[in-house]
Amino acid sequence: MLGMSTVRSPGSILEDVRRKRPLVHQITNFVVMNLTANAVIAAGGLPVMAIAPEEAQVIARAADALVLNMGTPQRYTQDAMVLAGEAANQKGIPVVFDPVGAGLSPFRDNLFTLVSGAVRLTVIRGNLAEVSCLAGLRTRMRGVTAIGDAGSGAGIARVAAAQLAATVAVTGKVDHASDGVRLASCENGHEMMALVSGSGCVVSALVGLFCAVEPDSLVAAASALAYAGVAGERAARVAAGPASFQVNWLDELWRMKPSELDKFARIRWETE
Repeated sequence: MLGMSTVRSPGSILEDVRRKRPLVHQITNFVVMNLTANAVIAAGGLPVMAIAPEEAQVIARAADALVLNMGTPQRYTQDAMVLAGEAANQKGIPVVFDPVGAGLSPFRDNLFTLVSGAVRLTVIRGNLAEVSCLAGLRTRMRGVTAIGDAGSGAGIARVAAAQLAATVAVTGKVDHASDGVRLASCENGHEMMALVSGSGCVVSALVGLFCAVEPDSLVAAASALAYAGVAGERAARVAAGPASFQVNWLDELWRMKPSELDKFARIRWETE
């Protein structure tokens, strides 16, 4: 890891996760529930996938982090997100938001407006097209996949962080995260990650897990990006295709030692 020698290393955060075993409350989409739950377990945390408004506040109050994902938005999950988010803010635990498919429909965009208006978000993690949409920049989407650039990931992360008053992580070939002043660029990862539906959702869940033990949300987000990316690189070496990659990715998240993460994480820090 280059620069910013005073920040905690990714490996030390991973070590904390495995010692403290944080409980991560996820209100997420139906496509990825099993995968993101297993990723949190493999990393050393505990997932709870409570999506009903009737229990959202109770579960959030018991959790160490909250992850909200709008991949398959419903009226009742929208209500649950607001209730859980308000409870998380009251408790003082981090709230991570994944704006899956932002810009695809007015319903999704209104969901983000509603949640972000009621809940103080700690980290927003999305692809370049999704974050560009939230920042009011022009972009193109097909399904929930970005097919057009509205600018550099680094620039968009900085602009969006300033506009949205949250740490923003933009994932792509190179991942970028910013709090509006500092910028972390992470060069870990593998192209096979894009062949697994929900890989970005996994990253968001891991960001929530790391935020549960690291109060500096930018450091936590950058470290989670590196952790997911290093595991992806290692999984790709033995994978025969997307299906075996997914299995091996979970295995590598579980197998990785904190010292290995520190050795292979490629994070570059910049400040304005």
